Amino acid sequence: MQIQDLSQWITPLKSKYQFVIRFLNQFFPIKQILTNGQISYLSATLKLNTLNFRLLFSTGLVMAAFFILALLVLERGFRNSAEQTLKEKLQIQVYALLSVAEMTASGKLKMPPHLQESRLSNPSSGLYAVIRRSSNKLVWQSKSAIGVEVMPLRNFSAGEAIFLEDKQQRFVLHYGFIWENKRKVSRKYVISIAEDGCFVSHQIERFRSTLRVWFFSVGLVLVLIQFLILRWSLKPLRSIAKDLTAIEIGEKSRLDGDYPEELSGLTNNLNAFIGRERAHLERYRNTLADLSHSLKTPLAILNSSLETDNISQETMQLQIARMNEIIEYQLQKAAAKGQKKLTGAINTHSIVKKIIASLEKVYFDKNINFKFEVSGSQLVYCEEGDMYEIAGNLLDNSAKWCKKQIKIRLLALDKVKKKEYSFLLQIEDDGCGIADDKLSEILKRGVRADENIDGHGIGMAVVYDLVELLGGKLLGGRSEKLGGIKWEIYFP
Repeated sequence: MQIQDLSQWITPLKSKYQFVIRFLNQFFPIKQILTNGQISYLSATLKLNTLNFRLLFSTGLVMAAFFILALLVLERGFRNSAEQTLKEKLQIQVYALLSVAEMTASGKLKMPPHLQESRLSNPSSGLYAVIRRSSNKLVWQSKSAIGVEVMPLRNFSAGEAIFLEDKQQRFVLHYGFIWENKRKVSRKYVISIAEDGCFVSHQIERFRSTLRVWFFSVGLVLVLIQFLILRWSLKPLRSIAKDLTAIEIGEKSRLDGDYPEELSGLTNNLNAFIGRERAHLERYRNTLADLSHSLKTPLAILNSSLETDNISQETMQLQIARMNEIIEYQLQKAAAKGQKKLTGAINTHSIVKKIIASLEKVYFDKNINFKFEVSGSQLVYCEEGDMYEIAGNLLDNSAKWCKKQIKIRLLALDKVKKKEYSFLLQIEDDGCGIADDKLSEILKRGVRADENIDGHGIGMAVVYDLVELLGGKLLGGRSEKLGGIKWEIYFP
């Protein structure tokens, strides 16, 4: 067949059997490229690595094995039934012949010239009858048996009946009997009735053909039903795969479909895994933002030193060491965030003094007056890096927004009156302050009180997160004495 003929033959079939093609494409996706009425290539790829194919193939294999075994069993049963029916039919013919047979006084068996069964009188009719003596001497044969050899059996006893198929594929019934006349003369005979096997073969072939057609039709229907059942049963898995694709491209945030109970454990674990991964990603992003924000102050000090031409090696070493501490602290925080750690007590006074000294260099042009008050114990149970982040961000914001004055208080609280907290860090300035409705907003990442002022909107979010992790409390409001913002951080 030419390529052009093949193209003309396939194209109308595609439009006529679209449903069949769509069904087959579930397992045999056919790729066709038609150019100028010719087929460039026709290839079929079998989706072997799918649950649909595996289940359908295994089910189809089981059904095919069952139908083949059932076909063999039913065919064998039908053949045995047909042979038994033929045996009974030949048995009746034996009795019919015996009923018309006579023995003369001389002991000779005599048969009538015309028999009731017309087939025995017609040559090559397919039904043959032969009577022999026990010595295999031919006594009588029907007209239909002329020229037909019916093999006798030797050592055949009287009253014995044997039904078999001979080499000529004829079914033969041999029956031995003894005939005795009125003079008490007895003779032993064997009567053989044979019928061509084509009758039984045709019956079996018709039965086999009918059975195959029905089995194939039923099998096809069952495969289609099984396919639909599998499609319906595996629909939740396809939904999960579809939802995972939607999550991957950002259309969904979690698996929220109506899944069966058996898949609830899987979907819950997947949702938990997705949540953990997103939390880790968010943590890493926040840590990078925190790192860049924390390095801002040491870099600003170094930059201000360069601008004033007053570069102190001690200042540079101090700020470089501080930058190394910040990097190490942020890396540890990224690795251990969410985990409880046992920490020792730190001296808050020395940390705040270091921060004030750094800010005086950064904001030297504002000539800020830092008022520092300490009352009671100065020891707080937290990480040194956490205290640098909390106090540093708050003081940096106050220095940025104040006019001339910042007040810092370190106050040890009475455990009797303040049952939950043991230490208070209070910072207030004389700046313009923050509106009460914005206090909660600036604690979110990326939100700034004034978009016109340089910044990243990270510092207050870092302070809020650290205070929460430490089990403390962050309160904000207006300073009654200075008029600006006042922050109070309670430490446990």
